[in-house]
Formats: sequence, structure tokens, C-alpha cells
Amino acid sequence: MTPENLLPEDKQEDVMTPIPVPVLQPAGAADLPKPWSLLDLLLFIAFVPVGLFAANLLVLLGYTLLGPAAHWHLAKEQLATNPFFLLALQTVFYGLTIGCIYILVTVNLKQPFWLALRWHRITAGKLLACLAGGALMTVAVALFPSLLPDSSQFPLENLFSSRAAAYAVGAFAILVAPLMEEMIFRGVLFAIFESLAGLPFAVLVTALLFGGLHVPEYWGAWNHMFLIFLVGLVFSLVRGASGSLAPSVFLHMGYNGSMMLALFLSTEQFRNLHALPHH
Repeated sequence: MTPENLLPEDKQEDVMTPIPVPVLQPAGAADLPKPWSLLDLLLFIAFVPVGLFAANLLVLLGYTLLGPAAHWHLAKEQLATNPFFLLALQTVFYGLTIGCIYILVTVNLKQPFWLALRWHRITAGKLLACLAGGALMTVAVALFPSLLPDSSQFPLENLFSSRAAAYAVGAFAILVAPLMEEMIFRGVLFAIFESLAGLPFAVLVTALLFGGLHVPEYWGAWNHMFLIFLVGLVFSLVRGASGSLAPSVFLHMGYNGSMMLALFLSTEQFRNLHALPHH
């Protein structure tokens, strides 16, 4: 007689019934972002010309409606070089692009927006470290030797046509560009390329695309362009190493902010724009 037979009949069933073992899953596995697909990339690429056209249309419409009340009297050919018009155009285009990304995330991926872009909260200490890191990058760029031909002037400097324009460029560079550009390059594009081809590919290609975005601004200043690529490469490396979008945003903000502060001080609070420093 076995030990189980010595138990009452109602207890024998409990002994013989196997106890189910729970399947362990990684913590937060259900909250991991879904992978992006090639279709998402193609849809995003298809949106770009549509977004540019819509942004131009909206800004021109806004200028037409608000111009008489604001006493704006610029000819259409002057708008193409007006810093306020160009900044408004870029801001609207970025806004429409983020809207496109939001639709891709919520409709196609069916998940929270910030989760898909890999935004994770960071501590105040890490935030300050990112801002300080951006400032150090500005110093490194200023001390970097000239390796490629550089033009004495480039299109970006034309935006600093007045003190008011310089303040507008500064506000855009610090408050708009870091968040918008990082959401596009180190948010959606980085996530897509990482899903399709792996982390090293995502780091390199987003740095190249980020540099390509700034080609019209630095046309002819090839050393500047090389430095922009290196800066973008650092942003992408930080995004890849941290697995989060937030550090690259604040690193970008610290870089742009310290760059604008240096221009502010070197031009006597934007009063002497002819003193813009050249590398």
C-alpha cells in the first residue's frame, strides 16, 4: 500500500492532481512597443510632399488673412526669404508631420503615441546632465578644426536679418526644433529603421537624414555640414544607448540653447549681427 492510499478518498484526488505552474513573462512585456513596418515608412515618406504643400498653403492663407490687420506688405517673392514666414512654414510643417505620425501610431499600430516613440521619463539629474552635455558639444564644435571647405556665408545666416528675427530664430531653435526634430528622426524614423534593419543601421541612417535636413541651411559650408552630421550621430547614439527619446531631446535642446546663447553674447544681444562668428 502506497502512502497515498493511507489518505482519505477525498484527499487522494488533491495529491494526485498536478499543480499548474504559471508561465513567467518579462515585466512590462505587454507594454512593449509594437514593431514598425515597411508600410509605415512608405506612408511617412508619401506624406512629406503632401505636408510641404499643405504647410505652404496654410501659411500663405494665414498671411493673406492676417496681413491687412497686421500691416504686412510683403510681395510674394519676398516671402521666400522672410525669416518669420520661413519659421512659420517650418513650424506648421513639423506640426502636420507630428499629426501624421500620431495617426500612424493610433490608427495603424493601435497603441499610445509616446510609447511608440519610446519616450520614457527621466530624472531631473539626467535631464540636467543632457542639457550640460549639449553645452559641451557646442564647445567641442567651436574648437573642432576645419577639415572641409567652408563658405564665409551660408543661407542660415540670412535668417538673422534683424534683432527681432534673431530672437525668433532663437526661440524656434530652443523651443520647437529639438522636440519636433527628435520626434521625427530619433522617434518614428529611428524606431522604424531599428525594427526593419537593426540598431546600428538606425543610428547611422537617422544621423545621415538629420544632416541632410540641414543641407539647405548650410549649403556651401561643408565643414559645418560635417559637424551637423557628427552632432546628429551623437543624438542617435544617445537614443540607441538609452532606448528612450527623452535624452536626445534634452541633449538637442542643450546644444541649440548654448549655441544661441553664444551668438547672443558674441553679437551684443543681437544688436551687432555683422559680428556673427564663422568657423
